[in-house]
Amino acid sequence: MKKWADKYVIGLTGNIGTGKSVVRRMLEHLGAYGIDADAISHRAISRDAPCFEAILQAFGSFILSPEGQIDRKKLAKIVFNDEEALAKLESIVHPLVEQAVDIIVRRTTQKVIVIEAIKLLESNLAAQCDAIWVVYSNPEVQLSRLMHNRNMSESDARQRMEAQVPQESRLANASVVIKNNSSFDDTWKQVTTAWQRHVPFGDSKPIPMSQPVKLSLGEVNIERAGPKQIDEIIETMNRLKGKPETITAEEVMAEFGEKAFLLLRIEQNPMGILAWQVENLIARTTEILLDSALPPAQYLPILIREMEKASVDLQCEASLIFVPDKLAHHDALWNGLGYEKKEPSSLNVLAWQEAAEQSSLANTTMFFKQLREDRILRPI
Repeated sequence: MKKWADKYVIGLTGNIGTGKSVVRRMLEHLGAYGIDADAISHRAISRDAPCFEAILQAFGSFILSPEGQIDRKKLAKIVFNDEEALAKLESIVHPLVEQAVDIIVRRTTQKVIVIEAIKLLESNLAAQCDAIWVVYSNPEVQLSRLMHNRNMSESDARQRMEAQVPQESRLANASVVIKNNSSFDDTWKQVTTAWQRHVPFGDSKPIPMSQPVKLSLGEVNIERAGPKQIDEIIETMNRLKGKPETITAEEVMAEFGEKAFLLLRIEQNPMGILAWQVENLIARTTEILLDSALPPAQYLPILIREMEKASVDLQCEASLIFVPDKLAHHDALWNGLGYEKKEPSSLNVLAWQEAAEQSSLANTTMFFKQLREDRILRPI
């Protein structure tokens, strides 16, 4: 019997470097709730999470980093060269990941769920999915992505590719195959076509925005912009940055592979934009642009609260905002929103630290806020 009877669940898989996460985020833009099971497995082995002690007992303390965390590179070198060791690791991690996924799916109100997992077909999760989507890329494209996007050497990248099952073996289980070989636009067209053709709740919308409010300059609306509004996003970002025609459609389409955009409208005119992503139960805001005619203390909280509302609906534990220098000095504004200035190293959860370090930007100040106390993966 299907575990999540009230949901339509897409299982998304594919070999390393095929671009699964890009496809998952595209499905999120169409209205699905995305779960990165591989990211959850990384969290499950951190020092403050359930699998830490069991892995230490199985593989020994020499896999620890100087900071006392499990060094994933050291662990990978062991398990990717030893099938028995890999099976042992998976027997520890997979049950906890499946429990976490179950908690997340049951909590969300969205009807369409997409679970991204490289080992989906080898896990118990596959049986709970209504459809299996496989992302495929030509081997030379995989290799290029691993070397350029993950900074792997050619030998390491080839080793990781060869350690996995042949891509073709996944295709036999596929309800949908997405060939992610060329442009973001081509992949987006494939994803939207498959969504319309195969997903029964295909008219689902992303989490709705709040009702408009009236302020001194007129009615304020917040809209979650999608790829269909790419031209308006480009125009707004170029205008607010004061550098006309510096952002291209291809660049923004690539951004849609990582981020969502909120547009702040006053009487339907776009006057502000916020770009953020939700990954591994962490919200990361990496771009805030506000028209110079708008007082930040009055209008910025509307954007931030809308981002928080959507992030809480997506079960986020924490919000990280990288604030440009010209907005970072508004201490009363950020304190009033419940944010604190933080350094990545001061965050007390490893996943939060890693997210902060990955997203840290020049000429910005990081502000942190914990959005919920009950964490999905907490120590047992």
